[in-house]
Amino acid sequence: MTSAPIGIPLAWTHRLQFLTFACSFVFAVCAILQGWLVINDETVEASLRLVGRTAAEASAEAPGFVGRFRAVIAYYVAGNSLGMLALRGAAWTFWATLLINLTQITGPLGLIPAQVYRVAFQTYGPIGLLPTVVLSGGALVLSVTLISRIIPCREIWADLKAAARTNR
Repeated sequence: MTSAPIGIPLAWTHRLQFLTFACSFVFAVCAILQGWLVINDETVEASLRLVGRTAAEASAEAPGFVGRFRAVIAYYVAGNSLGMLALRGAAWTFWATLLINLTQITGPLGLIPAQVYRVAFQTYGPIGLLPTVVLSGGALVLSVTLISRIIPCREIWADLKAAARTNR
């Protein structure tokens, strides 16, 4: 096998780069749909009323939650946009995409309160959950795919060990 420069996985094939690009594009679109169409002031107000807030309290709290949520979503849109640069083949896009996708998985695990999903489902039906399912579920699948491609590449670890020995 040929050796690659340090940090460039031999598994970073054109096919995987294209898959990463396509997934990153879809995830960026889903993040925008989730952050600006599905989860809005009305959805958050209704979810806050579900947990016992009065209408006035919910109305006062919703804009702050939505603003913070959209800041996080903007981070994911930017991160997924970086993932679209995978077609260039640079090693940093592999690692950046992996990092972004590993953190995107956490949305349903606590970033977004469960009652928000309940209200989104009640308001929009299954379509209201689609961006979250695609974004978080797809991020899980892409992360596992990327990890599974680097585990067998012993050259990455060998190159890193060799670099560490020469830097002593």
